[in-house]
Amino acid sequence: MTQNSANKLLNGDTFHRSKREKKADGNGFVKNHCLFQQQQKRYRRQAEKNHQASCRSPLYNKPFAESFEETPLLVAVLTYVGYGILTIFGYLRDFLRDWKFEKCHLAREREQQKDFVPLYQDFENFYTRNLYMRIRDNWNRPICSVPGAKMDLVEQVTPDYNWTFENTGKVLKDVINMGSYNYLGFAENSGPCADAASECTVKYGAGVSSTRQEMGNLDKHEELEKLVARFLGVESSMVFGMGFATNSMNIPALTGKGCLVLSDELNHTSLVLGARLSGSTIRVFKHNNMQSLEKLLQDAIVHGQPRTHRPWKKILILVEGIYSMEGSIVRLPEVIALKKKYKAYLYLDEAHSIGALGQRGRGVVDYFGLDPSDVDIMMGTFTKSFGAAGGYIGGKKDLIEYLRLHSHSAIYATSMSPPVTQQIITSMKCIMGEDSTTLGQERLSQLSENTTYFRRRLHEMGFIIYGNNDSPVVPLMLYMPAKIGAFGREMLKRNIGTVVVGFPATPIIESRARFCVSAAHTREMLDIALNAISEVGDLLQLKYSRKNRHGSEGTDCFSYLESHQD
Repeated sequence: MTQNSANKLLNGDTFHRSKREKKADGNGFVKNHCLFQQQQKRYRRQAEKNHQASCRSPLYNKPFAESFEETPLLVAVLTYVGYGILTIFGYLRDFLRDWKFEKCHLAREREQQKDFVPLYQDFENFYTRNLYMRIRDNWNRPICSVPGAKMDLVEQVTPDYNWTFENTGKVLKDVINMGSYNYLGFAENSGPCADAASECTVKYGAGVSSTRQEMGNLDKHEELEKLVARFLGVESSMVFGMGFATNSMNIPALTGKGCLVLSDELNHTSLVLGARLSGSTIRVFKHNNMQSLEKLLQDAIVHGQPRTHRPWKKILILVEGIYSMEGSIVRLPEVIALKKKYKAYLYLDEAHSIGALGQRGRGVVDYFGLDPSDVDIMMGTFTKSFGAAGGYIGGKKDLIEYLRLHSHSAIYATSMSPPVTQQIITSMKCIMGEDSTTLGQERLSQLSENTTYFRRRLHEMGFIIYGNNDSPVVPLMLYMPAKIGAFGREMLKRNIGTVVVGFPATPIIESRARFCVSAAHTREMLDIALNAISEVGDLLQLKYSRKNRHGSEGTDCFSYLESHQD
């Protein structure tokens, strides 16, 4: 359903949170916690406060708080009941399809091939047939403008209950965009970035049609790599034409058989796929849980490889800067401390954090005020904050030279398009202040202000919001399956474009809407969006939070349900 759809299944812990909520020990998932403390506490409804915990530790230079408020019991029960009803009706509809009373539009085996091994896994499509298709109109909406702070959407209708769509010819104008990863507002068709990319297209053309190692190496590519290295504060860097392939094709070049990969359970699919393709042994630690990570490191050092007990050739820790489905920030100072203690290597994916975090916009390393040399492999993408495409890897010169010779993405993939390269160069120089303006710093400040304001207002309204206070990714919990589609449709009626997310991208009872705040959003736009969210929240009874709230923002779901219990 979204870019993070498969990683929970590949990591083998799809229902991690719903299972761990019963535990209160140090290895359990932390609900509302201060990440400086070793002792962790669960939420107690009578003790909930409006503010989040903040505290200090020698590893951190400022307070660092994240909130994962526990799912109210009644809401969880009703969510399971909702999925149960959908499952019963799904089996009934499948029965009618088998007897030809209802047409099934999914790919199925031909009658002539019934004796062959099945190509399509019919039962695995049960969720797609009976739930996803009912709300499919909330995804893949065609956009016919720049995906900036406002956008234009093509209106669609479906004659067959979301199996196919037809354009009506109408366009929904000036829809406030609350879903794009356009954190700094550089995805625009006017301004210095667009002008520079246009000039580059005239000079170099739209594409190179060759790999870097053959006839596709341009001076623009080398200029970008030197700029990225300076931006990150590392010795050297290398750029790639596709962000997903930056992970999936480079991790196999760094690890292999006899190596151990320790992966955060919420890592993106590209990281999980890269680790699997490498042939390394993979072990998963609980999200942002340093006790879980240290236990795996200790076991790896003490026991070594299975059966032979030989030492691991290499231990690689995989983490992300900002986790796109949770809105949480990695506990990087503690990860680095463990990495140094146990002599492991650290691979940091900054797809969502580069350009969006830190006083200078240089990602989670800048956010914590750490030394870039403490991270062995710094990876990131240009698809979010830079308004472009592709990815990079930065680190020591020896590492980059090794990847130039051994990375499949470098050897076989077509090199980055020249106008895309120029877009990244111009936007990065703007962030660094090398364009003789203060535009980059102003956008960084605006993003931080918008994030703080948007999160605070949602908390005050009574919604359950996940993640870190400083994360521009803001998940708003929906829980119940029927409310996934209803929320997206009701927001679009109010001219607000949102992203709703459900299983398998999230645990099955933790469906959510995911907002992405941008520096391009004005306070007026955010207020319009917030008023619409509050209105829809009252309509759908989404204000589940048990925390005290400033003022009255309408009846929350809990109050409504409790008032109707007898």
